[in-house]
Amino acid sequence: MASAIFTLMFLATMVLLQLMAVAQTDGSKPVGASITANDDAPSWLSSSGEFAFGFRQMVNKDYFLLSIWYEKIPEKTVVWYATGEDPTDDPAVSKGSKVELTADSGLVLTDPQGNRIWSSGGFLGTVSSGVMNDTGNFVLQDRNSDRLWESFTHPTDTLLPTQIMEATGIVSSRRTETNFSLGRFQLRFLDGNLVLNAMNFPTKFAYDAYYTSQTSDDSNSFNSGYQLIFNESGYMYILRRNGQRSYLTEGTVPTDFYHRATLNFDGVFTQYFYPKASSGNRSWSSVWSRPDNICVGMGSGLGSGVCGFNSICDLKADKRPECNCPKGFSLLDQNDKYGSCIPDFELGCRSDGLNSTEDQYDFTELINVDWPTSDYERYRPYTEEECRKSCLNDCLCSVAIFRDGCWKKKLPLSNGRVNTGMNGKAFLKFPKGSGPLDRPPFQRPGEKKKSDTKLITGSVVLGTSVFVNFVLVGTFCLTSSFIYRKKTEKTPEGGSCLETNLRYFSYKELAEACHSARDHLL
Repeated sequence: MASAIFTLMFLATMVLLQLMAVAQTDGSKPVGASITANDDAPSWLSSSGEFAFGFRQMVNKDYFLLSIWYEKIPEKTVVWYATGEDPTDDPAVSKGSKVELTADSGLVLTDPQGNRIWSSGGFLGTVSSGVMNDTGNFVLQDRNSDRLWESFTHPTDTLLPTQIMEATGIVSSRRTETNFSLGRFQLRFLDGNLVLNAMNFPTKFAYDAYYTSQTSDDSNSFNSGYQLIFNESGYMYILRRNGQRSYLTEGTVPTDFYHRATLNFDGVFTQYFYPKASSGNRSWSSVWSRPDNICVGMGSGLGSGVCGFNSICDLKADKRPECNCPKGFSLLDQNDKYGSCIPDFELGCRSDGLNSTEDQYDFTELINVDWPTSDYERYRPYTEEECRKSCLNDCLCSVAIFRDGCWKKKLPLSNGRVNTGMNGKAFLKFPKGSGPLDRPPFQRPGEKKKSDTKLITGSVVLGTSVFVNFVLVGTFCLTSSFIYRKKTEKTPEGGSCLETNLRYFSYKELAEACHSARDHLL
């Protein structure tokens, strides 16, 4: 009898282990399954183990991101993440937060106190299980295996092979490389065109597109684009309603590679590939990107451009932008190298009439640099010397561009860029004595400026000098007054002092001299 019971228990255990193995290998998880964010948090793997769903630990080890990532590559590149109820907030959650698979709301993310942060929600039906697919798509399905919700229809900043973005879909960039809150750039359909545009915060007002696919037909909407398809072979194209395809992917796509298309935080939409083999170049390489030159391509009259206000955009070899402050400017936020720059000196018009003159200001000269949306005046025909003098003597003018005439600009400057095809010069005005000429052409992020130290040291020395001089003059006045009184006490009326080469000053003269010196110092 005992032997039979043992045999039954053994068989039951084996069946249970097989069921657990099947559940693991097909990537499915039942309702009630959960993961808690901590240093050793498990993840839900796809059947091949190539994709994982769970909590990715952030640079700050106390915070985690609910996300999907490539599991088999060292970078663990994130391809989807939960954005929270307000996508502009940082979606990283603290240690102890939990994601649970529920029947009525699907995936539910709560903080350590049990407060709901995010849920998949928004579907009709009852969830039976969740499946992490080998395509990178996490799917919630009912007991009939019908799909109720999937991460592919709620993209963040990345599209994967077999994923389709419909006409109403939007791909949004993250804020920075390590900050996954909502960024400034969007990929979306607009009247049949696939477009890239920047937007502002907090209103999310969309600026003019800096890239458009030219797949719109105003005369016949049947010829316009309505789907962005990333097929399983790694080719991306826009599908028109008439069935025609407009390919974004150019040339031949390498096989046996991972593929993704990401709207980077700097606004460049790029398709990447990564070798699945453990040998060779183990890094993400670019297949193509849009636009070809985002520094020059972004020309909306609103917003700062790719970089912040007063900054300069320069295109790198990988077609990604680099932002730098010009001479005499510093980052407003030292932790945001793509942010705005502020001048290290004061420019502007003064009410006392002592405004800009050639004696007060000079220029820093930059070749093929422009801020094309910051003009307030243009002179043509005009020589280079006339252009320089006009800006020097105009208290409103901060920059003059000499190119096909003279373009005058005032702060803040927007859409700054290096453009080798411009064939022009930029003259940045600065007060003489502020010292930007001893700095490099662009103020690189993180570089320390000696001028700040000089300014502080100079202020201290100047302040100390004024104080010391004031004390010396005061001492001289008091001493002189004391000596005068002593002399008048010892000298008989009508008498004379001992003869000396020093001039004898009256009390009235000393008082007037001290008063004048005090006024001069103050």
